[in-house]
Amino acid sequence: MSFQINPGQMTLKELRGLYRNEANLSLNDDAWDVVRASRKVVDDITDQGKTVYGINTGFGLLAQTSIADDELELLQTNLVLSHSTGVGRPLTDDVVRLIYALKISSLAQGYSGIRASTIETFLKFVNAGIIAEIPRKGSVGASGDLSPLAHMTAAIMGEGFVRLKGERMSAKEGLEKCGLKPLSLSSKEGLAFLNGTQVSTALALKGLFQAEDVFASAVVAGSMSIDALMGSVAPFDERIHIARGQPGQITVSKKYLSLLKNSEINLAHHDCEKVQDPYSLRCQPQVMGAALDIINNAANTLLIEANAVTDNPLIFTDNGDVISGGNFHAEPVAFAADILAMAICEIASISERRLSILVDPKMSDLPAFLVKNSGVNSGFMIAQVSAAALVSENKTMSHPSSVDSIPTSANQEDHVSMATYGARRLTDLAFNSATVIGVELMAAAQGVDFRAPHKTSPILQKVHKKIRDKVPHYTVDRFFAPDMDQATNMVLGGDFSDHIMDILPSGNM
Repeated sequence: MSFQINPGQMTLKELRGLYRNEANLSLNDDAWDVVRASRKVVDDITDQGKTVYGINTGFGLLAQTSIADDELELLQTNLVLSHSTGVGRPLTDDVVRLIYALKISSLAQGYSGIRASTIETFLKFVNAGIIAEIPRKGSVGASGDLSPLAHMTAAIMGEGFVRLKGERMSAKEGLEKCGLKPLSLSSKEGLAFLNGTQVSTALALKGLFQAEDVFASAVVAGSMSIDALMGSVAPFDERIHIARGQPGQITVSKKYLSLLKNSEINLAHHDCEKVQDPYSLRCQPQVMGAALDIINNAANTLLIEANAVTDNPLIFTDNGDVISGGNFHAEPVAFAADILAMAICEIASISERRLSILVDPKMSDLPAFLVKNSGVNSGFMIAQVSAAALVSENKTMSHPSSVDSIPTSANQEDHVSMATYGARRLTDLAFNSATVIGVELMAAAQGVDFRAPHKTSPILQKVHKKIRDKVPHYTVDRFFAPDMDQATNMVLGGDFSDHIMDILPSGNM
C-alpha cells in the first residue's frame, strides 16, 4: 500500500487505512519548498547570532540559558537522549505507523524549521519497515508527548531499540541491516521532533477506529437480538425520532429498520399481544444515536489534530517571527478520548443488557441460557457473567483522565492534559466492549436459530452466516473461550462494519 502525505489535509479514511495496513509513505511535492523556507529562518537566526528559544537556548525551566553555536547539535542530541524515559510495553505497530504519518505531516507544513534532508531520512527509516520501540507509558500529554517521541527520534539516530520484520534489535543494528545511516540532528530539530501531540493523537485515532467497529457491530448485534427476542420494530419509526430532533438518533433508527427489513421472524409475531420491549431493545436509537453523535464530535476534533502543527516554537516565514506558544498541550485530544471512552462503555453496557435478556427464559421465551437440555448444559450462562465483568471494568476505566492534571518540570509545565493515558486506555475499553458485543452476536445468532423455520432479514442472514462460518451452533457444552475470541476478533477486525460504515466518520471525513 502507498500513502502520500498531504500535510494538513489527511482524511480519516486515509488514516484508518494506515491503521489497518502497512504502507510506503511519501510526501506531496509541494511541501518541500515550505520546509526549506522554514529552515532558512532558523539558519539566518544562528548566522546573525540572535538568541531565540528552542534554537540556541535550553528548554523548559532552562529557557533562559544561551547555548554556544558549537554546542547546538550536542544540545539537540542530549535533548533526545535525556527525554527517552518511557516505560512499559512498546506501542503496537498500527499506532507507530500513525505516529510516523502524523509527525511527518506536522513537520512538513513549514512551521518547524527542520531540514528537508531530515524529513527525507525519516521517510527512508519508515519505508524500510523499521518500527521504533516506543514504551507506552511516561507522557502527560503536554509539552507534547515528549518521552515517547524521544524514543521514536532516538531510533532514527541509532539509539534504543526497534522491530524489523517482527524481530527486536538495537536501533543501530536495524539501521545497518537497512543500509541507513543514523540521523544527526541540527539546531531546532530535536525540539521539533519531541514537541507535539502525535502519540496521543495516534492512540486516540486507534481508539476512534475501534469505537467505530464496536459501534457498527453493536448496531448489527442489537438488530439481530430484536429478531431473536421477537421484539417490535415500532420504536424505530422515524416519526418518533424526527419529533425529538437528535441527529444521531434519526440516522441510527433508519439503520435498524434497514437491517431488519423483510424479516420473516418479525412478520410472524406482528399481531402478538406484547405491548413494550425492555429499554435495551426499544431505546437503541436513543442510546446508540447519542453514541454516534459523540463519535462524530470526537472524530472532528481528532481529524483537526491529526492535521495540526503542534510543536514549539513555531516559525512564520512571512516575516521571520519565531513564536513560543502551547500548541503541544493535548487538551483537545484528552477531551475527545474521554467522551469516546464514555461512548464505548455505554455501547457495551446496553449490549450486555440485551445478552442478559437472551439467556433468561422468563424474558426471552427461548431455552434457558440458549441451549437445549439446560441443566446438563450451561450454555451461555458464564459467557454472560464474563460480559458483565467486562462492563463493570469499563465503568472504572471510563473515569475522565483530562481532569487529573499534575505539575511537571519544576512547575514550569504546571498544567497537563493526561491525553496520552486517556487515549491509550481506549484500546482496553474497546477490547472489553468488542468481547461483550461478540458474545451478544453469538447469542443473537443462537436465538435466531431457535426461531426456525422463520428466518431473519436477508441482511442479517448474511451476518448470521458470517458468524456461523467461525462459530458453530451451540448444541452441547464445549470449551467456549476460543469461540469468544473468534467473535471478539471479528468485531475488532471490522467484519460487521460494512453495513454501517456509511454513517461513520471514517466513511465520511
